[in-house]
Amino acid sequence: MKRILIILSMIIFTVLSCSKVTDSAKTGSLLTINLGPEPKTMDPTLNSINVVSSYILHAFEGLTRIDSNNNVKSGMAESWNISEDGLTYTFHIRKDAKWSDGKPLTANDFEYSWKRAVDPNTAAEYSYMMEIVKNAKEINSGDMYYNDLAVDAIDDYTFEVRLPNPASYFLEFIASTVVFMPVRKDIIERYGDKWTLSPDTYICNGPYKMKERITDEKIVFDINTNYYSGKEQLVNEITFLLMSDPNTAIAGVRGGNIHFSALEPPAAEIETLKNKGYIIANNSIGTYYIELNITNKAFEDKRVRQALALAIDRNYLVENVTKGGQIPAGAFVPTEVRGLKSTFRKENKEYIDINDYENNVKKAKELMAEAGYPNGQNYPVIELKVSPGIYVLVGEALQQMWKENLNVNVSLVQEEFPITLQSLTEKDYQMARMGWTGDYNDPMTMLDVMISYGGINHSGFNNKEYDDNLLIAKQSADNKIRMQAMAKAENILMEEMPIIPLYYRADLFMKNPKLQGVVLNPLGRHKFNYSYMND
Repeated sequence: MKRILIILSMIIFTVLSCSKVTDSAKTGSLLTINLGPEPKTMDPTLNSINVVSSYILHAFEGLTRIDSNNNVKSGMAESWNISEDGLTYTFHIRKDAKWSDGKPLTANDFEYSWKRAVDPNTAAEYSYMMEIVKNAKEINSGDMYYNDLAVDAIDDYTFEVRLPNPASYFLEFIASTVVFMPVRKDIIERYGDKWTLSPDTYICNGPYKMKERITDEKIVFDINTNYYSGKEQLVNEITFLLMSDPNTAIAGVRGGNIHFSALEPPAAEIETLKNKGYIIANNSIGTYYIELNITNKAFEDKRVRQALALAIDRNYLVENVTKGGQIPAGAFVPTEVRGLKSTFRKENKEYIDINDYENNVKKAKELMAEAGYPNGQNYPVIELKVSPGIYVLVGEALQQMWKENLNVNVSLVQEEFPITLQSLTEKDYQMARMGWTGDYNDPMTMLDVMISYGGINHSGFNNKEYDDNLLIAKQSADNKIRMQAMAKAENILMEEMPIIPLYYRADLFMKNPKLQGVVLNPLGRHKFNYSYMND
């Protein structure tokens, strides 16, 4: 999701392999999938939720794409040329590229869409991800006009992109990051924000198109007959059920009504589900954390924020609450992210010693006293927003730890995540359970979340030294310099503690044992195009 100078190896996909079956057994499937509740938006430019990207990538395709064999393939661009200095990409749009209503897709659609993403009137939360393109940073800073983005439709079938720095991961990045997907100017200008709500107006260019949409119930996709490579898709129709109750999902998977659910199963059910073949694990690049509104009086003092972070028994959380193979987090960048020679985490310290809980609590009490709240005296009741399911249990555990260790009282508010997200955007909150899954395998995919002007930083954290270190990492071609700068940035983040890391992400999904061919990936962009029921 961000603009960096790295060499990124292929995104590692996990494909649920299958035994050999005939082609006739594979094709014609109708699948029912549950990834979460009603999305805030299905607009590729405006979306900021990883799980919603999975919906969008079934309906939209960028210049490049990732196929089922873990390869970057030509997408809407059938070929491209890269200049010797690595700064200019010239994409050749395929002549048979069409929108789902049959109209031709052209380079002009990409120019419009990418410039729309950085137009301040669009207010795209992911506009900062466009900063891999020349002039995008200056546009986001208000120093240039959005039309100055360094992309040009040379003609209907030639699209030129100029980068400020070489980025050899660029083709992979634009394949799976939905802000780079094309959208139709005439549709958006005619229907505004409502264009995503109806099959008649949700004009797309990917392998599937919207067949039906019922708010808070389901989104149904079927084959887009105008897609240039429709024969690759094994599933004729995908119904995405919109719900967030894991118990309902379990019942649906067991009963055969739901083929796959990305909802975290309740900890008490995991072993039983595993034994019956309903669980599949997936390695992820991500971290769950508590985001603090540091503009709120309760969290203005960083000593309070540090105390709250230290007073958490993370080993207890993963062993007794989540029980899903998660790793306790003593920092923000997760364990799987690459560093200079090994992993970033091995090469840099954990800022919270997860194995010294007793001393952590002692230090937390000292910090609260220094901040003027000895034994929690005169500290207000604070509110923590959590999503349904396992996060309620996590919230209850935190509530108990903060009460027992610091005498701090916490009020839990359970609500659907889109509602929480709106509160975060408006800074109408104190604390909220958050999670971030990366978009590529580099520390920047995590650290860029907290840049001062980023649309995903809801905390009020604004630190020039932090931003400057990320800028050094983005502009340097020397990976050693990059890693050193990002290590300094993470150190600042953990010192200021606008977020409290809980555990590094590991996913357990529920699926029908007969479901084969699902493509999972550590970035959360799961694909069901190639799935089938192995009867």
